[in-house]
Amino acid sequence: MTVADAPPQIHKGLAGVVADTTAISKVDADTNSLLYRGYPVQDLCAHSGFLQVAHLLWHGELPAADALARLEAQERALRPIDRSLQALLLGTPTTCHPMDTLRTAVSWLGSEDAQEDDPAADTQKSLRLLAALPTVVAIDQRRRRGLDPIAPDPDLGYAANFFHMTFGAVPEPEVVRAFEVSMILYAEHSFNASTFTARVVTSTLSDLYSAVVAGIGALKGPLHGGANEAVMHMLAEIDGPDAADAWLADALAHKKKIMGFGHRVYKRGDSRVPTLQAALERIVELRGAHELLATHTALAEAMHRAKGLHPNLDYPAGPLYHLMGFDIPMFTPLFVMARITGWTAHIAEQLAANSLIRPLAAYEGSARREVPAGR
Repeated sequence: MTVADAPPQIHKGLAGVVADTTAISKVDADTNSLLYRGYPVQDLCAHSGFLQVAHLLWHGELPAADALARLEAQERALRPIDRSLQALLLGTPTTCHPMDTLRTAVSWLGSEDAQEDDPAADTQKSLRLLAALPTVVAIDQRRRRGLDPIAPDPDLGYAANFFHMTFGAVPEPEVVRAFEVSMILYAEHSFNASTFTARVVTSTLSDLYSAVVAGIGALKGPLHGGANEAVMHMLAEIDGPDAADAWLADALAHKKKIMGFGHRVYKRGDSRVPTLQAALERIVELRGAHELLATHTALAEAMHRAKGLHPNLDYPAGPLYHLMGFDIPMFTPLFVMARITGWTAHIAEQLAANSLIRPLAAYEGSARREVPAGR
């Protein structure tokens, strides 16, 4: 058999395949640290706000004071949605998942946008989505609780305003800051499934909104973004920390997927987890939720003993968002609010040096055959 006749090597799930280059983020193998444009994400969480990180992802550098002030003013101005979209949201069945509502809202925003598809317009579209998606998510949680929408408050910062629109009040500064930290940690993660999906759509020279809608569809899956919801459902099934080992043993015996553990990229544990775990522990103290934290810790320890797996970012995110008051089905839309920055940064990067993404497949069906006569 010649080299040309050798069967192709198959990489299921594209595992290990390097599909392109990127300057947006990477996991530094030496330090096991996620870097955004070269900055360790834990350092960004300690010293930067979410809008500063958005600017970094979009433009390659952290903003100077005047650039940040302009970005903040633009974000505040772009928060309101028009009556037609609000009516659409209020009329969407409450039986659908909030990710369906969010996907529909992005399509609607795209239908309203008459801007040309060019880099300057796409930058403005990206900012519009960053500003408007919290308004959409807040309305969706409220309507599912039978509550009327609350208009955005331009006097409040990004995270504080989101709490105001969702709950009608701004919580303690520690809660607002913990939420912003979660947004920074969820903002970007290289060629993950939803980002790659957005880049595939972009590579066809489709528009930014279509690429984002596709990303939302990919993120909805429980093997990707939906894991933070699944984590909270799991914890709710466990009757306290002493029951964690037995619950896990039963779940593994029934081949149940245990969400929130392991990661294809990280082999020594997800580097984002310690930062969000610390935020979770601060909110546990504020809310007095020590039993939940004990169960959360016990399950993580049991999973490491049983399978040698470490938690990923979704594991602390689930209980954190729960303690902040968000309904479980809203957790993945919160992820979208953060990841819109990474998706749109990748859309711009794909367009800057575009090549249609079109992989091959190894055919394993029937050999060539003739159609029977009379068929």
